[in-house]
Amino acid sequence: MTMPTPTAAQLAWQRAELGIVFHYDMCLFASERYHQATNRNTPYADACRFAPEALDTDQWVATAKAAGARFAILTASHETGFRLWQSDANPFCLKATTWGGGKRDLVGEFVASCRRAGIQPGVYFGARWNGQLGVLDFRVTERSPLTQAAYNRLIEAEVEELCSRYGDLFELWFDGGILAPADGGADVLPIFAKHQPNCLFYHSNQRRDARWGGTETGTVGDPCWATINLKRIETGEDRHGDVRDYLRHGDPEGTAWCPAMSDAPLRNHEWLWTPDDEAKIEPLDRLVQMYYQSVGRNSTLILGVTPDRRGLVPDADAARLAELGDEIARRFRATVATTSGEGSEVDLALPDRRFDHIVLQEDIRQGERIREYEVVATTPTGEQVVATGTCIGHKHIHPVGSMSASTLRLRVKQSTGIPQVLALAAVASADC
Repeated sequence: MTMPTPTAAQLAWQRAELGIVFHYDMCLFASERYHQATNRNTPYADACRFAPEALDTDQWVATAKAAGARFAILTASHETGFRLWQSDANPFCLKATTWGGGKRDLVGEFVASCRRAGIQPGVYFGARWNGQLGVLDFRVTERSPLTQAAYNRLIEAEVEELCSRYGDLFELWFDGGILAPADGGADVLPIFAKHQPNCLFYHSNQRRDARWGGTETGTVGDPCWATINLKRIETGEDRHGDVRDYLRHGDPEGTAWCPAMSDAPLRNHEWLWTPDDEAKIEPLDRLVQMYYQSVGRNSTLILGVTPDRRGLVPDADAARLAELGDEIARRFRATVATTSGEGSEVDLALPDRRFDHIVLQEDIRQGERIREYEVVATTPTGEQVVATGTCIGHKHIHPVGSMSASTLRLRVKQSTGIPQVLALAAVASADC
């Protein structure tokens, strides 16, 4: 069996490790509190209710950068069906508003803000739900003004706009996936492949460059392999029964490279801003735990952030994101020593300095080869096993408590092919 390996887009996405998705939609300007089931079924007669008084995508992206994110994603459309760009295909878009004279393009502004900040831009697009057009779970309903064929052509035209107007994108995230043509959906993959050859595609039964990690807790299981068998996670089946557990852990014998996304909203469990809910902002220790149980387990973490009616990330949310960035930097302040190598044993000589994390990385360009390992430290009292595991993948982080040693040895106990170790590192937090 040929060992699965990542594409360039998958490799970049895994190396990015932390991203932010900004949820913004027409429903923020409703008088009633957001309710998902209602929102999916509610048309908005007046597009002009969309009127954020101080919207500033530079401020949004600055909060992502403060958190340590390397990419950011905007919900170009969500469940109401309102489009946050100047669409020629769909009149229910920013052209229909008086805001900005009907000429502002939020997708364009967001992408430009990302590029100014040195952050990779991505787009999230909803085809599964459309309250304005009466679409539920990809299908038109009796109240829809369009046939299914017309709706599919509309989706194709909108994807063409998003993929062709804004330059290279880092990720195109379809909300709940996108229905494949064989199942009665739009034919978007050729459009994507034509305009965005270097972008991550998430996801349909035709192509899955990444997978949902099985929960919206910002965590995955341990181990969490980047490989799976695609037939087990087809769209519509990935939220039930043992499939969730399969998504959380992956499959060391999987035939496809499909790394896991760990996603969670910053406000528990609110993906869209709701007034007076600052108490739902996750505490710092919970966010740090997410980081260890996602990035530290071979998964990419994506946090959901909710700009408010003003068009700004609220102060309390921005402050918590900055705290997260500072805390991660504090915990991984200094690399005491690092090395790379191949084979069943890799040794690292250490200076006389304490450390409290061991960070392991495989060269995943050659696949996930390591199946079981241990890390042995040579201490003043002798050899001591300080970390064990199965999957390393892009990265596995082992907190070990403050300790010192003269050497660390990564001993691979089981592998498929010759192990390729990109990094064996001892890292010190500010507490060491």
